[in-house]
Amino acid sequence: MSLNKIIPPEDAVALIHDGDVLATSGYGGNGVPEQLLISLERRFLETGEPRSLTLVYAGGQGDSKEKGLNRLGHEGLLKRVIGGHYGLIPKIEKLAVDNKLEAYNFPEGAIVHLYRDIAAGKPGTLTKVGLGTFVDPRLGGGKVNDAAREDLVTVADLGGEESLFFKALPINVAFIRGTTADPDGNITTEKESLRLEDLALAMAARNSGGIVLCQVERVAESGSLDARRVRVPGIFVDAIVVAKSENHMQTYAAQYNPGLSGELRVPLETVARLPLDQRKVIARRAALELVPNSVVNLGIGLPEAISRVANEEKIQDLLTFIVDPGVIGGVPLGGYDFGAALNFNAVIDHPYQFDFIDGGGLDLAYLGFAECDRFGNINVSRFGGRVAGCGGFINISQNSKKVVFVGTFSSGGLATEIIDGKLSIVSEGEHKKFVKGVEQVTFSGARAAKKEKDVLYITERCVFRLVDGGMELTEYAPGIDLQRDILDQLPFRPIIDNPQPMESMLFDDSPMGLRDRMLDIRIEHRLSYDSETNTIFMNFAGMRVRSAEEVSRIKNAVDGILGPLGKRVYSIVNYDSFEADPDIIDQYMDLVRYVEKKYYIKVSRYSTSGFMRLKMGKELEKRKVSSHIYESGSEARRHLRDK
Repeated sequence: MSLNKIIPPEDAVALIHDGDVLATSGYGGNGVPEQLLISLERRFLETGEPRSLTLVYAGGQGDSKEKGLNRLGHEGLLKRVIGGHYGLIPKIEKLAVDNKLEAYNFPEGAIVHLYRDIAAGKPGTLTKVGLGTFVDPRLGGGKVNDAAREDLVTVADLGGEESLFFKALPINVAFIRGTTADPDGNITTEKESLRLEDLALAMAARNSGGIVLCQVERVAESGSLDARRVRVPGIFVDAIVVAKSENHMQTYAAQYNPGLSGELRVPLETVARLPLDQRKVIARRAALELVPNSVVNLGIGLPEAISRVANEEKIQDLLTFIVDPGVIGGVPLGGYDFGAALNFNAVIDHPYQFDFIDGGGLDLAYLGFAECDRFGNINVSRFGGRVAGCGGFINISQNSKKVVFVGTFSSGGLATEIIDGKLSIVSEGEHKKFVKGVEQVTFSGARAAKKEKDVLYITERCVFRLVDGGMELTEYAPGIDLQRDILDQLPFRPIIDNPQPMESMLFDDSPMGLRDRMLDIRIEHRLSYDSETNTIFMNFAGMRVRSAEEVSRIKNAVDGILGPLGKRVYSIVNYDSFEADPDIIDQYMDLVRYVEKKYYIKVSRYSTSGFMRLKMGKELEKRKVSSHIYESGSEARRHLRDK
């Protein structure tokens, strides 16, 4: 006869002892074990116990007021906090700022990976994530306050390359959450919006000799659960708590939305259009960077609006949005639903999503910013006496192939008007977001520039690009006075080399026609010749060649640029997310051979897709032309320079 693990919540939290390490699962308002947190808070307020806990969590869990981990924001209850994000838990944030506890801020991905490594009995997590940021021990080691004295991160040198090592610690108690449990402790998650780190965390606590407490909304008969749907096996779970319905909301915005759990697909016409304002202008300009067949991450805040613009422009099927807690595809949501999505393709575990992110799987990432300096450094983690924390920002910004930072030029009272397709500044914001030097480095512009990463900074009035030497002003909005509204507002002089107007359609409330634009090969905009280096750059990223007519357009465009030169040239071709339909692939590859034989001295091609490199390499080899395709643009450029 199996043991019945279902107990009252007060009995569950009575198992926690002074000095324990407590780790909790959840993300924003998604999947938070609210009933357990309420019960733990009540026990402490009534008895003064337990005391001096170490709290560990990856994604911020709260509503910026009272819920979630805010319930643990009492002096004496916590001794140490190791967290990914503090912005949603002001009660704990205040204790950290006031040095009432030892506070550390680590990348979200490093923490969820640490759970897995603890479960596997490893000494810690080794990663390059965080190098050159405030997490680097040479720049603070992730310490939030003076009370945090112990070094929990060290620099490791392996094979001449630096990494950061995050030291493992035992998990004495884990709070996780599911939908249904049986008396043996088996857990399913059919009504949850995310899968999160529940399994990894449960294994970490179990293998640390700790206990796992799981909150659910209902109990099924023993042996009745579909074994294939069990997310956390009962052998990892010590106790089950059945929550009150008000303490088991799917997200802090919804008691239960079947669209967030994948029970049904929602007509996307029900998603409201955004009003044309400064935020939408930024989101629209950012959306112009989208290319077909790409995998795109959206951060919290203004980046959320980009998915709304994509929905308005009906381009959701041309690319894949992901959100870092594990959602793949669909329409990511904002507010208290952030982290969840409608009409998603799949949901994977939180640690696996960061395997994908840290390994370079993202083609493009959109992230917000609080401060930016002339070197392109970004701060989102600490400013003005606030400790927001980095969340997954460092993982994402450091490892995405391309990063676009989006935000208003200033904040705290910025008011703008859009009239007749022109933008005017009614009043400047009180807080300047472009500064001489950021208070804390959450993204290192210097490291990104050294790696030749493609980085943009988009505001409502202008666009900057990260170049060698700093920030280059590349675009400014119609109606904006370059000197008065931009240069006079900056504490540094950006690099200026013939900036262009932002496209007028961004300031018109009519649809931009982004779908047609993305499907058009736009070959005239993809070719550029540099006379100084005698090199033609062909940016075929995201291009899909679908017809013989389009092959002919490419040939005519190349002939039009290279023919009149009367000499051979060097060439670099970007094939990231490129696709040619099967019925015209032979015609396209014959064109590639024609161009190389007629015009090139030497060519370097690159694609981050292993499949594309293999497929195209074989086709090139058959045609007896240069067949090596590099993995990155920097490799391709080095190859061209070395010979």
